[in-house]
Amino acid sequence: MAGTTEDKPAADKEEKASSWKDAIYNSRTGELMGRTASSWGCILLFYLVFYLFLAGMFALTMWVMLLTLDDYVPKYSDRVPTPGLVIRPKSLDILINKNDPANYGEYVQHLENLLKNYNDTLQEKNELCPPGEYFDQDLKKEDAQENQGAEQPLGNEDVNARKACQFKRSVLGRCSGLSDNTFGYSDGKPCVLLKMNRIIGLKPRGDPYINCTSMTEAKIDFVYFPNGGSIDKMYFPYYGKKAHASYVQPLVAVKLLVNKEEYNTELTIECRIEGSNLRNNDVRDKFLGRVTFRVKVVE
Repeated sequence: MAGTTEDKPAADKEEKASSWKDAIYNSRTGELMGRTASSWGCILLFYLVFYLFLAGMFALTMWVMLLTLDDYVPKYSDRVPTPGLVIRPKSLDILINKNDPANYGEYVQHLENLLKNYNDTLQEKNELCPPGEYFDQDLKKEDAQENQGAEQPLGNEDVNARKACQFKRSVLGRCSGLSDNTFGYSDGKPCVLLKMNRIIGLKPRGDPYINCTSMTEAKIDFVYFPNGGSIDKMYFPYYGKKAHASYVQPLVAVKLLVNKEEYNTELTIECRIEGSNLRNNDVRDKFLGRVTFRVKVVE
């Protein structure tokens, strides 16, 4: 009786070990984790077919959706009816030490890089457009259908390409960097460049222009280039990056006439698009049709 009692725990342990091994692989039935090889094969085949079907449905859906898209015009653009206003150099806090070229050198380089595409020699390749008129270049429906079926002309020119109006760097006067390569930063009267974000098909009504005001007690004067800070209609509408490859956004340069009395004072300046139907007072978006920045000149 004693021997039988002592052998019982060992037998139980052996039985549990055998049961655990059989749960993984049963050598007697050839089952792996409770299933035979044919059963696992059927399951794997089912999931292979199932996921191939899902992948095919996804690819078909994407292909059908892409057929509805136009390479030149976005399908939906009504959610951005008014452009934002951006400033260059790309900083909302401009600190200038007029006696230290290394301090304002980064700002000057930003402006120079932007204006490379506006050099007169490059812009002379674009169209000399009549001012005050939209430069509409929409193809007629019948012309578009003919172009779609026509072969590409020699030189692989795009039949959907649009021409762009000239915007020469020289129209920015004292803020062009041509007569003063520091853009006024060396004498404490810096220039900033303002431009609207591109929106395909935008045709602002009225005569848009940029107007800046000082939001602090220290008041300063502004000089605008082109005269009056105007944004001519001939630069609208925009037809997209692919169709309008040579297009450059119209710029407005603002020279800040900071006097010595305003040195070491942080000046808050707000610039808005005025004179048109473009919104500039949306409380939810402080960059919609306007931009606010700060300038401080020290010596």
